Amino acid sequence: MHDDLRTAIDASFSQMRRALEDLVRIPSVSSSGHDPEEVRRSALLTADLFRDAGFDHVELLEIEGAHPAVFAEIPAPEGAPTVLLYAHHDVQPPGPNEEWSTPPFEPTERDGRLYGRGTSDDKAGIAVHLGAVGAFGGRPPVGVKVLVEGEEEIGSLHLVDFLEAYTDRLAADVIVIADCENWRVGAPALTMSLRGLADCVVEVRTLQTAVHSGMFGGTFPDALTVLARLLATLHDDDGNVTVEGLTSGDADALDLTEEELRSQAGVLPSVEQIGEGTLTARMWRKPSISVVALDAPPINRAANQLVPVARAKVSMRIAPGDDAERALDALVAHLREHVAWGAEVTVTKGVAGAAFELDTTGPAYDAFREALAEAWGTAPIEIGIGGSIPFVAAFSQLYPDAAIVLTGVADPLSRAHGPDESQHLDELRRGMLAEAIALRLLAGGSHS
Repeated sequence: MHDDLRTAIDASFSQMRRALEDLVRIPSVSSSGHDPEEVRRSALLTADLFRDAGFDHVELLEIEGAHPAVFAEIPAPEGAPTVLLYAHHDVQPPGPNEEWSTPPFEPTERDGRLYGRGTSDDKAGIAVHLGAVGAFGGRPPVGVKVLVEGEEEIGSLHLVDFLEAYTDRLAADVIVIADCENWRVGAPALTMSLRGLADCVVEVRTLQTAVHSGMFGGTFPDALTVLARLLATLHDDDGNVTVEGLTSGDADALDLTEEELRSQAGVLPSVEQIGEGTLTARMWRKPSISVVALDAPPINRAANQLVPVARAKVSMRIAPGDDAERALDALVAHLREHVAWGAEVTVTKGVAGAAFELDTTGPAYDAFREALAEAWGTAPIEIGIGGSIPFVAAFSQLYPDAAIVLTGVADPLSRAHGPDESQHLDELRRGMLAEAIALRLLAGGSHS
């Protein structure tokens, strides 16, 4: 057993937790409409934390127009491999404060979980890397590079630019992405697939300007009604996606039940399932479409008029094996072809992030399987993830010989992207230990 690493992590855990809490207090929301200086402040603190952890070289990676990333490096000992550890320091908007039990940017512990925006997604990933390297006193048995991105939550908009600018700097033998989740609390997982992401904004216009709904209602449609009918065409009556030509797959059902999934998602009792196939397939290997935003008059500004224009942002998750650009084209074509009553429709493409399927064989995965099993006391489960990490496919193309391992310390109750996001603290500790053990195993280290 790697008792020395366990002891070191236990001794430093309160310090690592404080680091996580300090990061969470910074509202590093990367999406437009939020203060970019907060994202920069988050990057600067992240850089300081890795500097304090003993990294020989730490800097901000800058691209014009992009939020900063953080790079840190400890050179490899002679003959040892180099491991790149990835996380991201930007977060999703918190949404209305009243939906949170405690303020979103004031970390608060309840029942063994730390609550706050970014506690899990993905400032916990930063803490895992700090704790794992710190377990070796800042001198791990492998070379370590760290990349902490600042734009993951907005689709890694400048990722290609970063990779082109810093290709040699980021090269590694093994790439560890600490932005995924475990099967349950106490049940570690290795992620074998990710869905891709594509989105667009659809605008429907029926009139040049708003007009009296009494004088003209019943003769011409308002834009909101047309938009509602158009969005409804994206699913059939059973909730299956109707966009033609999308890839769809299947997945092992494992032991997930509808009751457990309802509890994890907080689904209202009367709401029915949508789609077909196993629950895991619907989350991991089939496309899904959600309407994530609407632009239309709010109710408190409603008037008795025909609304002339309305917009919606449509977000689509793409199954592994599909092509993101082709899938986005199919979504755009569907929206253009299904608008009712001759209304004008304009579709503006957004991001198109690739889906990915990993080869989970080889020495890197052997090391992480052993490390996760020791840290958790049970063998890891191979799962898919319904979310998207554009970084993964991009790095796979740029560094085809590098092994990419997807890990994380979130769990299905972490509520990433929602109110009351949280991180289970014991899972965080285990994640640090597992990564430290894996670094030793990757160097060819034996049990101590």
